Amino acid sequence: MAKQKIRIKLKGYDHKLVDQSALQIVEAAEQTGAVTAGPVPLPTRIEKFCVNRSTFIDKNSREQFEIRTHRRLIDIREPSPKTIDALAHLNLPSGVSIDIKL
Repeated sequence: MAKQKIRIKLKGYDHKLVDQSALQIVEAAEQTGAVTAGPVPLPTRIEKFCVNRSTFIDKNSREQFEIRTHRRLIDIREPSPKTIDALAHLNLPSGVSIDIKL
């Protein structure tokens, strides 16, 4: 596999889980001899919601909520078949979305 790279994007609501998953991926890739770049923290996506507390009279009384989506980017350059096999057999925590592109 000459001059190929694997790009891995991680998304999650809990930044500790995302960082832990990124560390596991980097360690697995480096043990097989691949060159890694990252994890690079991408901007956090913040969604804000404003909800009325009451349905009718108290229009000015509202609650505000937000959801933060933390993202990380990892590039693995010069992957070997062992690297791909090691990445396939990783047990990552739930709550982290993984997008892999070759």
